[in-house]
Amino acid sequence: MSLFIGLLSGTSIDGIDAALVDFRAPRPVLVASRVHPIPQMLRERLIAACGQKQDRVHEVASLDALVGHLFADATIRLMEQTGNRPTDIQAIGTHGQTIRHRPDAETPFTLQIADPNIIAERTGITTIADFRRRDIAAGGQGAPLVPAFHKTVFQKPGQNRVVANIGGIANITILPAGQDDPIVGFDTGPGNTLLDAWAMDHLGTPMDTNGHWAAQGKIHEELLHKLRGDHYFRAPPPKTTGPEHFNLHWLRASLAGLHPAPTPADIQRTLCELTITTLRDAITLHAPDCREVLLCGGGAKNPLLSRSLEEQLPNSLVDTTGRHGIDPDWVEAMAFAWLAKRRLDGLPGNLPFVTGARHPVVLGAIYPGG
Repeated sequence: MSLFIGLLSGTSIDGIDAALVDFRAPRPVLVASRVHPIPQMLRERLIAACGQKQDRVHEVASLDALVGHLFADATIRLMEQTGNRPTDIQAIGTHGQTIRHRPDAETPFTLQIADPNIIAERTGITTIADFRRRDIAAGGQGAPLVPAFHKTVFQKPGQNRVVANIGGIANITILPAGQDDPIVGFDTGPGNTLLDAWAMDHLGTPMDTNGHWAAQGKIHEELLHKLRGDHYFRAPPPKTTGPEHFNLHWLRASLAGLHPAPTPADIQRTLCELTITTLRDAITLHAPDCREVLLCGGGAKNPLLSRSLEEQLPNSLVDTTGRHGIDPDWVEAMAFAWLAKRRLDGLPGNLPFVTGARHPVVLGAIYPGG
């Protein structure tokens, strides 16, 4: 039995990705997938909880249970979709929903919610959760974790590749030509998080579909210069970030005093350029010999983002992970199914050179099913 389910809700909080993955072959196979909707009222509560400087304990505990039920619903619907029974699934790997990620705090911590007790109880399937905190306990950033999966499925001997995930936060995994060379991976900065937040603020929609609105604007060079001046972009890896740093408050601090003032569409176009130029800078600095960039995540479907990155990396082939058989929408959910398998096999799930941990560690806690 080698069927695993991966569950994930990213920083955009736009839905729960549920992926059924078969690990019987050397290369994992995506059997089925679905995006399970998050009710708007719950989404607003989650966004508020992520933005609060001090979380109310009752609210976070309540959300933990509610999101646990929602993740269980996503699993049950996925099994109904495929006709699988709980006994067909070896384990669920659930990332949960990140509420806080502060690996650089005086006492480093990270917090993901979606109670795995509820998921295991309602589905009857062994559930693996809490993947990040062991890496932090070992001195790491607790992220990114997906580069270990990227190494397994995308590394090719003799070829330098980069996997660029454009989710709420953008990150890259540098896969060197040499199998024994260290993997490098880190968050490059905002991906879709500012684009989505600005679209919601001005259009009342959760995203700027296909970058249509941004395409109507012009890059505001002064604003772009101010945004790119943030200290995070100059910091060396290992490093991670999130919407607790890159948010509308951060953006508005840079909007003050601009002459002429940019239009909302200009700001959206400039935010696109911020995502692309910070990805480009990270790739050219840390992977100058890269000849292939594989895009995944929601931003891979944005033609403005993908076309702009292709223009700014003229010496690299820019395509999606679909070129190598894995749907770009489902790479991360598949990765957490893979991490669940690693946990049951007793194998490390982190790459210390990526996260900064002192040593490899087995990630995740096990919650037995029925």
